[in-house]
Amino acid sequence: MKVLFVCLGNICRSPTAEAVLKDLVAQRGLDGLVEVDSAGTGDWHIGEPPDPRATEAAARNGIELEGVARQVRPADITEFDLIVAMDSSNHADLLAMADGDREHIVLLRDLAGDQASDVPDPYFGGEDGFDEVLEIIRTNCDVLLDRVEADLGKQGEVA
Repeated sequence: MKVLFVCLGNICRSPTAEAVLKDLVAQRGLDGLVEVDSAGTGDWHIGEPPDPRATEAAARNGIELEGVARQVRPADITEFDLIVAMDSSNHADLLAMADGDREHIVLLRDLAGDQASDVPDPYFGGEDGFDEVLEIIRTNCDVLLDRVEADLGKQGEVA
């Protein structure tokens, strides 16, 4: 199963979600069964590493952010089994890119049954916003991976 996390610039929320889910996948022994990536709907941070504040918040929690920002490509819409938007604005942008099947394009907090729909963007806030976002993402990714693991079990990929 291929999962893509999407935020606006791909330097805060989506790379955090990518790293958190990769960590959870490794903890659950699902390496090779779940591929994880991230991208942004905007193009202004292409090629940049994750925001240092996001990197530091993750590191304080034993999670390593890596990679460089990229923009969502039209091919991503069909190549990924699950596309997870961080907020309703990016969700709408992704739906506009999709022709046909849109059921695999979801909001992280909706998918996990969270009360709020959006993962707040910490970019213009203080450092504590990055810690808050990390906790929101960690909680919701745990539930998301439960669902992915159940789907893999239905497909006979997880024993």
